[in-house]
Amino acid sequence: MYDENDLIESPLQQQYTVKGKTVEVCIYRLPDTGWTLEIVDEYNNSIVFDGEFESDQKAFDLFLKEVEQEGIESMIGPRPGASLH
Repeated sequence: MYDENDLIESPLQQQYTVKGKTVEVCIYRLPDTGWTLEIVDEYNNSIVFDGEFESDQKAFDLFLKEVEQEGIESMIGPRPGASLH
């Protein structure tokens, strides 16, 4: 059984900023698993991409493609306490 101490973090993990908007790109895995891509915004909202990636680079490349196609704003959730209506 694994715990968070077994987590392997990619050297590609970083803060990524576009036009003044910043997200944390988290790429990690456990021993014997594929890589997970998670994006955390300034409000601590989290997006975890479905599936596992065979390499950390493929996970990061997907992140870059999403930013290019959808914009970084698509990865930023609501501010805490903000109305969703």
